[in-house]
Amino acid sequence: MNWLFKEEPTHYSYDDLVRDGKTSWTGVRNPVAQKHLRSVKKGDRIFFYHTGNEKSVIGVAKAAADSYADPADESGKLYAVDVLPVRKLKQPVTLAAIKGDKFFASFALTRLPRLSVMPVTDDEWNRIEGMAK
Repeated sequence: MNWLFKEEPTHYSYDDLVRDGKTSWTGVRNPVAQKHLRSVKKGDRIFFYHTGNEKSVIGVAKAAADSYADPADESGKLYAVDVLPVRKLKQPVTLAAIKGDKFFASFALTRLPRLSVMPVTDDEWNRIEGMAK
């Protein structure tokens, strides 16, 4: 599977992930985003998206392992995923560019702008990768 994970770069950027070599993706509270996070499996590809002022797909990461119960959540309902950096995109792909392409009319990023974890189809993945060149 392919995913897009969103994060505010002032909180944790793609460069922070590269520096750290690995991070635990935690703190997701939205039930739909949690459902997606629970579905992440080892090796899944992840687009790292910077929210805030940037609003761009910045890099590629991958799931280091299957999702697991978030150890910081006493309720046992929340999940987390360990994420590894793969590579930074040659050029960021902006939300404006994605919204400007009719191909993405049904893409979750354009339809559900507040969702922090969302699936990405192979065709969507390939199109975004092409836009980054």
